[in-house]
Amino acid sequence: MDKFSEVGNQEIAAVEELYQDYLNDPESINESWRNFFRGFELARANYSPEKIDWSEPINKEFAILNLIHGYRQRGHLFTKTNPVRSRRTYSPTLAIENFGLEESDLDKVFQAGKNIGIGAAKLKDIIAHLEATYCNSIGVEYLYVRDPKVLSWLQKKMESSKNSQPFTPEMKKHIFYHLKLAVGFEGFIHKKFVGQKRFSLEGAESLIPALDAVIEQGAELGIREFVIGMAHRGRLNILANIMNKPYEYIFKEFYGTEYEEDISLGDVKYHLGYENEVTSDHGKKVKLSLMPNPSHLETVAPLVEGLSRSRINSLYDGDYDKVAPIIIHGDAAIAAQGVVYEVIQMSQLKGYRTGGSIHLVINNQVGFTTNYLDARSSTYCTDIAKVTRSPVFHVNGDDVESLIYTIELAMEFRQKFNTDVFIDILCYRKYGHNEGDEPRFTQPQLYKAIADHQNPRDIYAEELIDQGIMSAAEVKKEIKAFDDLMNAKYKDSEEIEKLKIRQFLVDEYQSYEKPQKVDFSEVIKTGVQKSKLVELAEKINSVPKGMKFFNKVNRILSDRRQMILDDRLDWGMAELLAYGTLVDEGHPVRISGQDCERGTFAHRHAAFVVEDAGEKYFPLKNISPNQGTFHIYNSLLSEYGVMGFEYGYAMAQPNALTVWEAQFGDFSNVAQVIIDQYITSANEKWGLMNNLVLYLPHGYEGQGPEHSSARIERFLAQAASNNMQVIEPTTPDNLFHLLRRHMKMQTRIPLIVFTPKSLLRHPMVTCKLEELAHGHFQEIIDDKLIDQKEVKQLVFTSGRLYYDLVKKRSESSDNSSAIVRLEQLYPLPTSQINAILKKYKKAERIVWAQDEPANMGPWPFISRNLKDIPFEVIARSESGSPAGGLMKQHNNRLNKILEQVFSAEKLAKA
Repeated sequence: MDKFSEVGNQEIAAVEELYQDYLNDPESINESWRNFFRGFELARANYSPEKIDWSEPINKEFAILNLIHGYRQRGHLFTKTNPVRSRRTYSPTLAIENFGLEESDLDKVFQAGKNIGIGAAKLKDIIAHLEATYCNSIGVEYLYVRDPKVLSWLQKKMESSKNSQPFTPEMKKHIFYHLKLAVGFEGFIHKKFVGQKRFSLEGAESLIPALDAVIEQGAELGIREFVIGMAHRGRLNILANIMNKPYEYIFKEFYGTEYEEDISLGDVKYHLGYENEVTSDHGKKVKLSLMPNPSHLETVAPLVEGLSRSRINSLYDGDYDKVAPIIIHGDAAIAAQGVVYEVIQMSQLKGYRTGGSIHLVINNQVGFTTNYLDARSSTYCTDIAKVTRSPVFHVNGDDVESLIYTIELAMEFRQKFNTDVFIDILCYRKYGHNEGDEPRFTQPQLYKAIADHQNPRDIYAEELIDQGIMSAAEVKKEIKAFDDLMNAKYKDSEEIEKLKIRQFLVDEYQSYEKPQKVDFSEVIKTGVQKSKLVELAEKINSVPKGMKFFNKVNRILSDRRQMILDDRLDWGMAELLAYGTLVDEGHPVRISGQDCERGTFAHRHAAFVVEDAGEKYFPLKNISPNQGTFHIYNSLLSEYGVMGFEYGYAMAQPNALTVWEAQFGDFSNVAQVIIDQYITSANEKWGLMNNLVLYLPHGYEGQGPEHSSARIERFLAQAASNNMQVIEPTTPDNLFHLLRRHMKMQTRIPLIVFTPKSLLRHPMVTCKLEELAHGHFQEIIDDKLIDQKEVKQLVFTSGRLYYDLVKKRSESSDNSSAIVRLEQLYPLPTSQINAILKKYKKAERIVWAQDEPANMGPWPFISRNLKDIPFEVIARSESGSPAGGLMKQHNNRLNKILEQVFSAEKLAKA
């Protein structure tokens, strides 16, 4: 000990502190110390004791610091977190020999104990503390976090607790109460509805007291709303025991036969959403929203984020501490579903932040029937958390107190740092994928262990009995009382005549009509006074003096001002005026998509970058003092995640115009799940209303199969019961009125707009201010260039092909063909179509002409819904690919369409 005495305790402590600084931020200490520690760690990494004199006390202290770091870094690999399996073996272990320490060191006192908050201590006590903190029922991964403040906070929180949860007897009884609800509910359904699917929570029932704890903790920390997203496993239990959905309603869903009138089709019970306001144990009011979700695992995650951000913006002035998203994952899904990565990448971006999400993983250790070893390449299902350096806690699902401790810590972490946190609940699935499935076909060993395993309620009850907190008789009495309650609620369910799907966001949508009841033929006045348009245009076309912009910005603004003077507005100007008038009237506007600030085709320019500062100026944010908010964000390169986010955002703000723009309309197919499961069907399944606008650039201009078609036919194939609007506008004024009509309607349904590409700068695609001031949206645009009396051929079309047809008609000196544009494809304006047919009743040839192949575009829908009209279809030949790849090939096919329409032979016969 001579050398140890010479160095002195103070110097040892100083070196310890320097080493910790080195671990947290190597650049914070001087180079000589950095080199020393690097050499030391090299020796440690090679496990070569001969490179260092471990007999030196100073080096023993360093060895223990290394040991502490080892537990912090790799302790999670040696935990007792799996209730039904043995853990995989990892090496090297945390044995002291691997750190240059010996058994003879265990009773020696070391200053390194100060590093974990227990002061100078014997090595065996340091190890015991580290084992309790990092290798018991909780494992944690966090050393990859780069912020020293976050690291320090986590270490102090975890290491000072010694992993002992200070639960009082009353708190323990409260935990048992929630386990009683969770286990009892599943057990009752299993007996009452034998063999019926419910995707039970059995094996993971500790999730219920854990969710109760996060709501209680969150309420104390200022949370006013939780938005919850999850797939089907455990949903019924959460609906009943967290959301407080009446048990009798859930029971009726197992055997009910009919819905109330406001829902036509409905959905299976384990997909339904619910919202409620609950009161915490301390009297705090908290709103809970559990979003409906289809069987597509993880689909709901971006919606949860979008709805949360929308609430944060609209109700809490951007305060992230008032709303928290909770996303409940399955282990196989979080590891494999790509949308999870998209959502996590969005989490810290300006346009999509929600202040951190609580990610709870119900880790059944099996996906459908697949073993976890075949379900991922990563060590943990939660390894995706490391993308954003979010801490991950792995917890034994049977240890309910450890889970509650962890989830309260996670809630506190989220509120303090506003970033994501993951809790991996190691548990099991008692039955197969559903209750009628036989899991032993593929997992015989696992399910042999599960069959003999007690449920979390009974495990915890035994602990409370051993601790003298409850007696066996009390436990039995409480379980029976709950079972009696279940029987009573089942009898109540028999009195319910029809099932009712409770509308989501009732307050927000109470003033809107259900889509099925709306008459879309009603003309809605959307004009704006001309003087107001000129005033708004001046603000849109101005930037502050003193700010230096890229030279071409001035050219853009100058050209736009000239448009107003010439009274000849292009597409971009009319679009910006639509937003300007809406925000001026108090409607919030939000747009996001890839490169949407300028527009993929550089037509919008809603933001201007200050050349030297990098900041942006948004003219539409500076319309008037009391205007609605305007936000436009260039999104990450994601369609699925971002479209889902915007759908969720729009859902929470029916008074706002929310737009998602595809870079090319074709790219929306990457988000097909959102389109199919929400945009087109959510009203019929769940009673949801939503006014999200999709801008899908569409048009055949020889740009190949992935830059031509936004797949009009897919939307029209799903169009029914006023579930959406499908529009292909061809004039700037019609777009202007369309967007304004969308916000002035008495219902809220999605709007699909097939926007142009080449028409953005087409010389014929302009409008006058007068047309914005006094017009309205036109579902059909009649031909104003032809004499009605001369018409022998009536051509219906949609989209950009109209302008090619007009040009060809002029070149052909054809005075007998009327070209009518169908701007609104759905709801189909049948009465207006019939009026056009009546007007041109002398026409002997009626043509439907389209750019798209005959098996795509509007024609399949038109032919199915207008069977009585003797259309002759002229289109590209049927094909599997939307378009060809060669410009010459494209032009030949276009010319063929035009020639067929204006065929002299057919016109002569007509």
